[in-house]
Amino acid sequence: MRPILADLLKLLTLERIEDRIFRGESRDLGGARVFGGQVLGQALTAASYTVQGRSVHSLHAYFLVAGDVSAPIVYEVELARDGKSFSNRRVVAIQHGQPIFNMTASFQVPEQGLEHQAEMPRVPGPEGLADVRELPPDVLEKVPEKMRRFLTHERPFEFRPVEPIHVSAPPRAAPVRHIWVKTVDVLPDNADLHRNVLAYVSDYQLVSTATLPHGIHFAEGNVQLASLDHAMWFHRPFRADEWLLYAMESPNASGGRGLALGRFFTRDGLLVASTAQEGVVRVWAGR
Repeated sequence: MRPILADLLKLLTLERIEDRIFRGESRDLGGARVFGGQVLGQALTAASYTVQGRSVHSLHAYFLVAGDVSAPIVYEVELARDGKSFSNRRVVAIQHGQPIFNMTASFQVPEQGLEHQAEMPRVPGPEGLADVRELPPDVLEKVPEKMRRFLTHERPFEFRPVEPIHVSAPPRAAPVRHIWVKTVDVLPDNADLHRNVLAYVSDYQLVSTATLPHGIHFAEGNVQLASLDHAMWFHRPFRADEWLLYAMESPNASGGRGLALGRFFTRDGLLVASTAQEGVVRVWAGR
């Protein structure tokens, strides 16, 4: 396994401190705060540690305070309910003595039921598409050093966007984005791990979809994007080390906030997970 992916699995493996209390490391991905997907994936890991024989089918979370990349995060899990078919867990992430994130997750005993799903978008497959890191040198020269580090740093995932990503001088476009994603190497055969990994990556590029109709120049440094909440539903089994299409759209932006919805599809068109996120979207003039 490549070291960068092994490090992600280490990040999603928590230390047990007490009964239902866990501690996770943090990683600096080039931003000023902890990547929201890290906290989401670790919180789901913590909740999963307390459930046996049931799989997560939904989670609803709120980001309260920006996380400190230089400090670990403690996760406290509350056993809200264990019924015949469903279990509910509440998780609070704590750093420097204060809550920075909370989440409720629901787990279900596997069962059969009615089946229908949304149709997969008709877009090109990942073959022939460039990874998001493969930016021309002349483009990279035009962006600030901090953004350049973020765009080019090694990742545990391959991201192949269907639509071009414009780092500078972006045109106004429909609030729709499609990205093929998978881990850079094979993962262990652990269904909980694949769901935790997908929760981690589901925060990537989601709320920024709300900026596409407005032609925002991120390189100018006058934009604030911050996740406020995140919801996710797991529908069917999948592997995070095989290509998944992340189809995102933003139905609304108003009041300094943007809403984005997402769906994950397998190569053969199965809808395996859905997401929803609202975030702060602010643009300051004259900076």
